[in-house]
Amino acid sequence: MTNTPELTIERLFASPKLTGPAPQNVKFSPDGQRVTFLKNRKDNAQHFDLWQFDVASGAQSLLIKSDWLDPNDVELDEAEKALRERQRIATRKGIVSYHWGSADQILVPFNGTLYLVTLSDRDEIDARALTQSQGFEYDAKISPNGQYASFIRDGSLYSVDLISGQETPISPAAAADAGVSYGVAEFVAQEEMSRYTGYWWSASDRYLAYTELNESGVDIIDRLDVAKDESQLVAQRYPRAGRPNAIVDLHIYELETGQHTKLASFGPDTYLARVNWNQDEIWFQAVNREQTCISYHRALAPDWRSEPAHSENQTSWVNLSSDFVTVDPHNILITEEKLQSDDTGAFRHIRWLPHPDLPTTDEKHRRPELTSGDWPVSAILAVNEETRQVFFSGHKDTPLEQHLYSVSLTGGPPVRITQAGKSWSVMMAPNGASFVGRSSGPEHPAQTGLYTASGELITWIEENRLDSSHPYAPYLARHTVPEFGQLKAEDGQDLYYSIHKPAGFRPTQQYPVILEVYGGPHAQTVTREWERMGDNFYTRQGYIVFRLDNRGSAHRGKRFEDTIYRKTGAAEVRDQLTGVEWLKQQDYVDPSRIAIQGWSYGGYMTLMTILQAPIGTFAAAISGAPVTDWSLYDTFYTERYMGTPEANPEGYKHSSVFSHLDRLTTPLLLIHGMADDNVTFDNSTRLMAALQERGKHFELMTYPGQRHGITGPPLERHLMTTRMQFLNRHLQGGPA
Repeated sequence: MTNTPELTIERLFASPKLTGPAPQNVKFSPDGQRVTFLKNRKDNAQHFDLWQFDVASGAQSLLIKSDWLDPNDVELDEAEKALRERQRIATRKGIVSYHWGSADQILVPFNGTLYLVTLSDRDEIDARALTQSQGFEYDAKISPNGQYASFIRDGSLYSVDLISGQETPISPAAAADAGVSYGVAEFVAQEEMSRYTGYWWSASDRYLAYTELNESGVDIIDRLDVAKDESQLVAQRYPRAGRPNAIVDLHIYELETGQHTKLASFGPDTYLARVNWNQDEIWFQAVNREQTCISYHRALAPDWRSEPAHSENQTSWVNLSSDFVTVDPHNILITEEKLQSDDTGAFRHIRWLPHPDLPTTDEKHRRPELTSGDWPVSAILAVNEETRQVFFSGHKDTPLEQHLYSVSLTGGPPVRITQAGKSWSVMMAPNGASFVGRSSGPEHPAQTGLYTASGELITWIEENRLDSSHPYAPYLARHTVPEFGQLKAEDGQDLYYSIHKPAGFRPTQQYPVILEVYGGPHAQTVTREWERMGDNFYTRQGYIVFRLDNRGSAHRGKRFEDTIYRKTGAAEVRDQLTGVEWLKQQDYVDPSRIAIQGWSYGGYMTLMTILQAPIGTFAAAISGAPVTDWSLYDTFYTERYMGTPEANPEGYKHSSVFSHLDRLTTPLLLIHGMADDNVTFDNSTRLMAALQERGKHFELMTYPGQRHGITGPPLERHLMTTRMQFLNRHLQGGPA
């Protein structure tokens, strides 16, 4: 019998990744003949190159190695660092983004330079630098007709003619000292709205819409950025709850004439959320400061006079969507959260956008919704006009699994396409005739395949087979999978949980438990997907890992979410404690050895839960990068759920960690990156001072130079070791 090796912390964060290869940023070429994706190197899980899959031959090959473009490492500029932090790709090296132009041209931003890569029939590549400046180019795109490349440099928008190579400034020059820039997205747009750009091409290449961003009225937060070898005071423009936002103007630039037209202005009490083109007709979405209304506007050349066209309203808050799919010039599909019944609340569904040029007698006005029911649509993925099908992702079958569905443009029940028992993310081909599906389940890590539109596997792009050559193969013998179940919240709504027991589990033995919590809105932790490798490490150390998605979390509809409205850290805490009470009733759980840990909103939830739970509920708690007072966090996120501090003082008071600190008795480990520009470090320094003033003892681990996440294998190993030493000491009787 072969001995199974121990899964060590060192191996947990080493290369190759234990989960196996998983293509990132998957795209179809415009002609549908290739599927391209970013793939990490076997000897460096954070370094990515561009690969391709030939649809006709089924062959996979390296397309562009980052070293071919530039073998040197270049220090990123601050704007690029911030953008990658917002996109949660801060640790990646090599090629991190790319953009298709024509079927044989790809734009690759790398090391601050733009490269135009031209492919031949023999897969030979010609890469030429489009830019030669001393500046750092980012947010690069190829225009829809492939005539231009565009990018941001030093806070201004530029274009390059791909034939002549002529570079043209589109916007005025930025004025950094005055807080004015062009074509970029402000902090809350990137961090909270998932809008990472500030410019948009029209379909004809004739027009460019771009933002003029004025942050002069936004408070400057002097953030002490403590690195390992130096410290500096960073003057960060950060709009905290109740404080002024940036002003964003939307402009139209006509490339042929060079004419600029100011279209609309937003702020400081209105947000520009989305911009879409329908041929040469522009649509944009504005959200009011209270975030109770999304208003759709459209404008046309030549005068670009905007007019309201549609609105979505909620009594609590509206959730943004990126769905805007043109079927023909007058028929546009969007998703909205519409009331389904008094009992179940509103769920996101597909509907026709009422178009001002469409007669009111049109069928779309009489029957606007394509889907309905007590389940949510996640996103519209494609429309196949030949088969008259709309493809979308959603959670119709169960909240635990995301699937691909289709529904007829003429109505009817949706049809699930992807295999049940696991969760899916999908990229549809441009014509909707096929898709690349990435799926994983509790029994198997992520697999990526090319499928027909009906869900039949054509071929694997990355099968990621769990055979003897897989990185995880040496550890499979002790692999375990979580079990799933449901509990009831105090209002009768279902709460889904997962419980992951150790290998060799014996029901007569009592085990310590780690309650992993996030608990925040727009997130879900209990899903039928391949487990986190950290969970399997914990179970191998003799721990049970428990998760529960409390009210307020995602994919359950507005009634489930709205429980937290204007008072966070209350209903979510009670739901987590419902899970703890259930755990204590299980014979195999040691009720005196339950710990709780979480990061970001999960760090906040960790603190709020131990401070409101009955004394002795938890044996230990680990809070990472927590918000401690919502008045310290940004406007768009905080005010969506809480309103402003002036309008909701009692809600802010009771939702603050500081209102409950006198009840701290649980051993606490506090962790924070000392350069965090999202949940700023003063959230934790204020907590430290308040606990010290009260004579409350706690343990602390800070990470110089680290932002909101602790990244890189050495530091990830250190973080896990720190956690394990703390947990073992308090739950396993390990050394002090």
